[in-house]
Formats: sequence, structure tokens, C-alpha cells
Amino acid sequence: MAPLDTATPVPLAGMGLEALMPRLEELPPAETIGLYRAWLTANPASPQRFAAWFNLGVQLGAGGDRQGAMIAYRQALAMKPDLHQAAVNLGLALEAEGRQEEALATWDAALQPVAARLPLLNHRGRLFENQKRYAEAEATLRQSLHLDPQQPDVVQHWSHLRQKGCMWPLDGGGIPGLDAETLALMGGPLGALALTDDPALQTRIGAAWIERKVPAAPERLAPTQGYAHDRIRVGYLSSDFCRHAMGTLIVELLERHDRSRFEVFGYCTTEEDSSELRARILAAFDHHVPVRQLTDEQLARRIRADEIDILVDLNGLTRGARLGALRWKPAPVQATYLGYVGPVPLPELDWMICDRDVVPEAEDSGYAPRPLPLDGLYQANDGQPPALPAVTRASEGLPEDAFVLCCFNNFYKITPRVFGAWMRIMARAPRSVLWLTEDNATGIANLRREAQTAGVDPARILFATRCDPARYRARLGLADLFLDTTPYNAGTVASDALRMGLPIVTLAGRAFASRMATALLRAIGLPGNAATSVDEYVEIACAHALDSAHHARVKAALAGDAWARTIGDAAGFARRIEAAYERIRLCP
Repeated sequence: MAPLDTATPVPLAGMGLEALMPRLEELPPAETIGLYRAWLTANPASPQRFAAWFNLGVQLGAGGDRQGAMIAYRQALAMKPDLHQAAVNLGLALEAEGRQEEALATWDAALQPVAARLPLLNHRGRLFENQKRYAEAEATLRQSLHLDPQQPDVVQHWSHLRQKGCMWPLDGGGIPGLDAETLALMGGPLGALALTDDPALQTRIGAAWIERKVPAAPERLAPTQGYAHDRIRVGYLSSDFCRHAMGTLIVELLERHDRSRFEVFGYCTTEEDSSELRARILAAFDHHVPVRQLTDEQLARRIRADEIDILVDLNGLTRGARLGALRWKPAPVQATYLGYVGPVPLPELDWMICDRDVVPEAEDSGYAPRPLPLDGLYQANDGQPPALPAVTRASEGLPEDAFVLCCFNNFYKITPRVFGAWMRIMARAPRSVLWLTEDNATGIANLRREAQTAGVDPARILFATRCDPARYRARLGLADLFLDTTPYNAGTVASDALRMGLPIVTLAGRAFASRMATALLRAIGLPGNAATSVDEYVEIACAHALDSAHHARVKAALAGDAWARTIGDAAGFARRIEAAYERIRLCP
């Protein structure tokens, strides 16, 4: 059909909407909006007005007129209350305006036809999750899964909500229509690190997520034989070149690279946070390449144009990852490192940088890509001394005479097995208190209830408010013993604890994530604080809490320059990882 000639008046009265719409396809947005308005004026009694209002709302929203779009969606709903698409879009517009409660009320009121319930429930659950109203989010997404269990993204959020909110058992009694294996495979890669200690299962979960989310690229960009540069071009790709745990760890490595042998590129997809750490990171690159606005293909072609020899992905399977760009194979050798401490089974990745403490040789077959063990500790660290504020137990709400057990890991890492061990320790050490991060209200309520059930006074569990990195590090120095989680250990937090002279007790398992703290303890010379069973974990912790001489000896081993000459030896680490880069340069 020929496009509408807007220079010639067209009789709109009595014209069916289906006759008008094909004529709008090639018109600019402003003219399309004008014609929808004109059609509505000319057809005050048409039964198709609800559809015209809805379409007008879509056009206004796409053009940035959110207020006009909301008016149009409300008009559509007034004429057809079960038009769930209008309710969804109206709620999204209200949410974008910061009117979250109105958005929730809109979606709640719109739960009418069964066919509409899934998107409405899922949006409600997402918004509840964003508000950290985890109990309401979990219940809402459970309703959605009871309607249709074959929703992997919903399963992933539902499962992780239960982890974050310490809603035990973690499987919630299951979802009808999903067996335990399928539920795990849909659970998502980040949650998998805290769910299972089996590297092969973690690999399967990651592969299932990649298959759903990251399709293969149509071609490989990098030459198989690599390049012949005088200096090895290393490209680091990350969304976390900012005040983030990964940025804290990586910054001095970037500064320490031997520029006579390496040329360092930073492919930055990070949002600007104007922090001192970000400024330091960017200054450490030979080439800072902002690529946040590029598509995956554009990003891949930019990396190819720079002839990067080794591309190091620092996100893995975490928020902000650009795995779609990696699928174009823009560099002849591609590795994953630091951001995700588990398998990243993307076919275009060649290596997973690790060490032989976190990935024993016997576990190699469970990982993808293949492990690349460094000669020594896998974890980069910034050895520059931090400036710390003065803090006291009184200022942080801690009792002066208590033995302070602490764990500043996120709640989703706390499992029933770990929490049960903590309660056993507290029962045997009556002077102890447990100091956790104030993560979320749902988790706090559930942990207090679990403590009561275990016979431990919930008042002995204290919660530290979120704070800036300097104060968080200073706080660690106020505690007596750090109780690690498993199967997902502390990583950066464990390194910070040891730096502040705070002993750690950890429980080593099979998977990378469950062996991070063990690697750090061995590096600093305290392998005896890494347990291999829950009973041993409890005994080591109780030895600290009940034997002051033993506790003092362990703390003495962390004093002085112990951290700086081992975990914090950034110069030595740079030489070790550079040796690994030289080994793999031509070994994709």
C-alpha cells in the first residue's frame, strides 16, 4: 500500500484502524503521532479506539514523552481494562518516573486474564527485588513459576532471591514441573558458586546460561596464527574499572606491567564514578579505550583493529560482561580472570587464569576453559598502603569485652551448613558475638530466626551498615576472627581481612570459589586455618575463641609486613602473570 501523503487531507472519519496503520509505516514519528491523534478525534465512537490509544502511547514513549504515553495507556485501559500490554507499559513508565509504588499498584490491579499474568507478575517481582523486598519478590516470582515453570530467567532470579534472603531450604521445596537438576541448571552462574561445590556442575550451569543468552558470532575476527609485535599487546576488558572489588585488586598490576615487553590496553565499559581509584586505573593504561556505547560487534572489531595479542576478560559471568564480543574471537588468545571465580564455558575462551591451590590438577577436567595456573597465588592485589579512618568498637556498636566473630560476605554466600557451624561455635564460645553486613531486611529476619531455633540469642548477631571502602577495611581490624563461607569463599574480603591482621577460618572444598581463602592462607603462611570438614572448621574457630594464647600466636604471624611480602607483593605478581602471558601468546 502506498504511504499516506500527509500534504493531502485524508478523510479519517469512518476509516478502520487497520486501514490507517499500514499507511503509517514510512512516516516520521511526529507525523505518526499526529495522525493517531487525528484519527481518535475523527472516530469518537469506534470500538478500535483502545488500540489507537495503546499505539499512540507506544509512539509517545519511544519519542521520550513519558507523560503523554501514560495518559494514552490510561485511556486504553479505561476502554479495555484487560489490555494487559497497556498495564505493563504504564507500570514501566511509572517506574521510570520513580513512582514505584504506583507501578506496583498498576500491575497488581491488572492481574486479570491468565495470559496476562506472567509479564505482570515478573515485572512486579523484578521491581520488588530492586527495592530489596526479597520476600515479596520471591513470593511473586513463585506464583509466576507455578503458572509456567519453563521460564529460565525467572527461575534464576527466584533461586538467587532465596539465597540473598537466606530463605532455607534454598530449593523452596521445589517448583512443580521442574526436577532438581533442571532447577539447578536454570539457576544462573553466580548463584551456582554458592549452591554447588562441583566444578563440572558449575560448568553445565554456565553453559546452559550462555546457550540461552549469548549466541555464537557469524565469524572469527583474529588470525589464528596471531601477530608478531615487538611488545605483547594485552587488552583488559571490564565494566568494573572503578571503585569496585575487581578494580581494587587489579590496579597495581596494571601499573606494574613491564612496558619494555608489554603494551596495555583497557577496554572500558564502566560507568563513570569519578573515584580516585578509577582515575588511577585509567592512568595505568597505555591506551584507555572507552567502549561502553559500542555494540558487541563494534567492540570486537575495535579490539581486532588494535591487534591485541591476549585479551583478558575481567567480568566472566557477572553483570556487565560483554561475552557477545568475545564470541567474535577478536584476539587470537582470550582468557578469563578474577571477576568470576568459576568456569566460563564460552567456546571462544582459551584459558582460565588460576593457581594450583584454587584449581588442583585433579579437578582440571571439570573446568572450561582450561585452567592456566600461575606460579604462586592467583589473586592480584594492590600493595599500596590504604589511608584508614580511626574507628573503635564503641563507634561501630561492638561490645568491648566480646570475642568478635565476623563475616562481611554477601548474604547469598551464607548457606544453612555454614550458619549451622557458626551457631555451634557461638554455643561453645559464650562470650562471642557474630558481626555481619547489613545486607537486606529479609535475610536479617531469617538469620535471627535460625539463630533462635539453634538456641543462640539473636541479639548476639550484630549488623554493620554499608560504608565506604576505607571504613570497611578499618572495621576489619576491630574483629577477632573472620568466619568464611563455603562453597563460595571470601575473595577480596579475605585478602583485606588478612591485611588488617584479622585471622580467617575457611573450609576448603573442590571448586575454585571454595578454595580462594585457602590459597590466601597458604600464601601468607597459615595453612592450618583451612579446614577440610565442618567439624574441623568448628574446632579451629573454637581454638581461637577459647585459647587466647593460640589466637595471639596466629595474629602475630599476620603482623608487620607479612601481607605486604606475600599476598601484597604486586611486583612479584606482575612478573608471574607476565610469564604466563608469554607462555600462552602463541598457544590458543
